[in-house]
Amino acid sequence: MLITAAQLKRIAKGAPDNDNVQSIVIAMNQYGQRFGLDLPHRAVHLIAQEAHESGGFHYDREIASGAAYEGRRDLGNIQKGDGKRFKGRTGIQITGRANYRRFTAWVRKFIPDAPDFEAKPDLVNTDPYEGLVPIWYWDAGSPTGKSLNVYADQNNIEMITRKVNGGLNGYDDRLDYYDRAALVVLGYPLGAYKAFQAAAKRKGWYTDAKVDGAPGPKTRAALHLALVHMTDPDIQPVTQSAPVVETKKVETKVEVPVETPVPVAVGGEALDKPFYQDPQFQKDAALGGAAPTLTALGGADWKVVAIVAAVLVLGIVGYGLIRRAKQAKLQSSIAAVNTQAAEIRSAI
Repeated sequence: MLITAAQLKRIAKGAPDNDNVQSIVIAMNQYGQRFGLDLPHRAVHLIAQEAHESGGFHYDREIASGAAYEGRRDLGNIQKGDGKRFKGRTGIQITGRANYRRFTAWVRKFIPDAPDFEAKPDLVNTDPYEGLVPIWYWDAGSPTGKSLNVYADQNNIEMITRKVNGGLNGYDDRLDYYDRAALVVLGYPLGAYKAFQAAAKRKGWYTDAKVDGAPGPKTRAALHLALVHMTDPDIQPVTQSAPVVETKKVETKVEVPVETPVPVAVGGEALDKPFYQDPQFQKDAALGGAAPTLTALGGADWKVVAIVAAVLVLGIVGYGLIRRAKQAKLQSSIAAVNTQAAEIRSAI
């Protein structure tokens, strides 16, 4: 598939820079096939991401000076002035000495006389390299070092965004750019969702019962299938429709398993009377003493405290009487046993 400047200008939201558009066309049409980007469903994903990153193909270098990257050893910026020297450039914003070095090694595999971009970083903004930098990132420059085609084949826009952005910043805009790019490549006017849905439904690609003309995950999955069917039938079995992707993605926290407490039933007789009338409370008060019980009453009404104090006194007195009675009974039993033992010894 060949990309045209007219298509990119329709995809853009606003007026793109003509030179930037032309750089993408040159690189994609001359070198895209080498990296599997001649397949429409893959090209559309790359174009959508680049459209967002470049503000609709408007910017090809970072507006800021790059001073913020000074001393960033994770980017390979180890010399004074590296932050500004290796600021973000091209539509995908290649940044840092290490990445300029990696791009040089990558591009020289098929353009042996390509410049040393670590030595002359400004040259990445010349053709065909300006359009090749996004292809490098797509093919080998992401944190995994692996091609993002695998996610494009799955229509997994979320994972592609995470690999390009490191998160989901601007995710809604990226989804919108995907829709725009897909419709344009398929030959539909922008926003012609209803016409596309109707056609896709007849093909069995659009599964929603309603043709509502609204973009969404099912429409996006149908767009993917339609793009796949533009290619050679041999490639179609290795692609699949996307998992349902929401229009808005929210970062989710990983739940840590915790021990779940056993739920306690609410209701029953215990709730129909004050807590100080609860037999268990009275038992605890008598056996546990006043201090822990009164500690649990912090902030209670004075009348309640008075009643509880009375219960405590009665409980303690009652407990003392019960204990004394038990001790007397025990002493009586011991005396009886001793008397019986004496009688036995006399008989012997």
